[in-house]
Amino acid sequence: MPLASAPSTSQRLLTLLSLLQSRRDWPAPVLAARLEVSERTVRRDIERLRELDYAIDATRGPDGGYRLEAGRRLPPLLFDDEQVIALTLALRTAGTLGAGVEEAAERALGTVSRLLPARLAHRVASLSELGSRAGSVQADPAVLLRIGEAIQAAEELRFDYASPSSPSAPDAARPTPVRSVQPHHLLLHAGRWYLLGYSPADADWRVFRVDRITPRSHNGRTFTPQRVPGGDPARFLSARFKGSAGSDTWPCRGEAVLHAPLADIAPYLGDGTGEPVAPDRCRVRLGSWSWDGLAAELCRFTVPMGEVGPAELRAALSSLAERAAAAAATAPAPAPAPD
Repeated sequence: MPLASAPSTSQRLLTLLSLLQSRRDWPAPVLAARLEVSERTVRRDIERLRELDYAIDATRGPDGGYRLEAGRRLPPLLFDDEQVIALTLALRTAGTLGAGVEEAAERALGTVSRLLPARLAHRVASLSELGSRAGSVQADPAVLLRIGEAIQAAEELRFDYASPSSPSAPDAARPTPVRSVQPHHLLLHAGRWYLLGYSPADADWRVFRVDRITPRSHNGRTFTPQRVPGGDPARFLSARFKGSAGSDTWPCRGEAVLHAPLADIAPYLGDGTGEPVAPDRCRVRLGSWSWDGLAAELCRFTVPMGEVGPAELRAALSSLAERAAAAAATAPAPAPAPD
C-alpha cells in the first residue's frame, strides 16, 4: 500500500498557524500529534512563524506549549469559510458606522475578494448588491446568502414568512401560504435586514424582514430584473416605512415654535429640522405617518409651544389633549386582594 505523501513545509506552517489562531493555548505534544510531526519539528516551525513577525510565546508547565499573542504589526491572517462570509458582510456595511472608514473598508474588501477561492467567490459575490442604513445585522448569514444568490441569479424566491405575532417558525396548525417574489435588493435599515422584491401575484413591490424568512426549494423560475420606483432602493424602503407610496417624505408634516433654545432641542429632532427664532425659542419641522403620531412627536418636548401648523396638526393636538385628560381622570383599577 503506497504511503501518503507528507505535506510540504509551507502547508504545515499554514496548518500550524490556523491551529494557533483557533484557541489560546496549545500544548506542544498536542500540536505535534495534530501535525503528525515531532515536537522538534514543531519548535522549528514556530521559529519560522516568529521570523514572519508572528508573536508566539512559549507556555510553561508539564506539557509546555505555545500561545499566539498580539505583535508589533499585523501579520498575514487565515480565515475559515464562515469567517470570510462574516468579514465580507462587515466590510460591505462599514459605511453605516459614520466613522470615515468607507474607503479603507472598500480597499480591504477588494483585497479579500481577490484572494477568495472559487467555492467562496461565487457565494460572496451574491452579497455585492447589499444596500445599507445605519444599524446592526440581525439575520442568519445563511439566509442572507441564499437571498443574495437568488438576487444575483434573478431566480424567484420561495419562502415561509413568520407573522409578527408568531416570529418563530410558521405554525403548522395554521399554515400560511408560501410566498413567492422576485428578489431585487437586500437592505439594512434601522438595525434589521430587509428583502425588497416584486410580487407578480400582487403586481406591486413588497418588503420582508429577513429574520422572518425561511427559504424553500427553488422552483426553477427566473425573471427579468426591473428598476425600483424612483431608482433608489434605500430611499424607496425608507419611504415605505414612512407610509409614503412615492418620495421619501412623511405623509404628514407640520411645524411649531418650541420655547427652548435650539441647542437643547436639536439632539432629539431625528430626521426633523430646526432653526432659532430667538435665543430661547426655535421653530421645528417634523414629519410622521399620521397627524396623531405627529402630535405625539411634538409632545415629547416637555416645553411650551405655539404657532402650530397646519390645521390638521392643531386638531390632532386637541384630540390628544382630550384623550390624555380623560385618561388622567380615570381612577386605576383596584389591586387584586392577596391570596
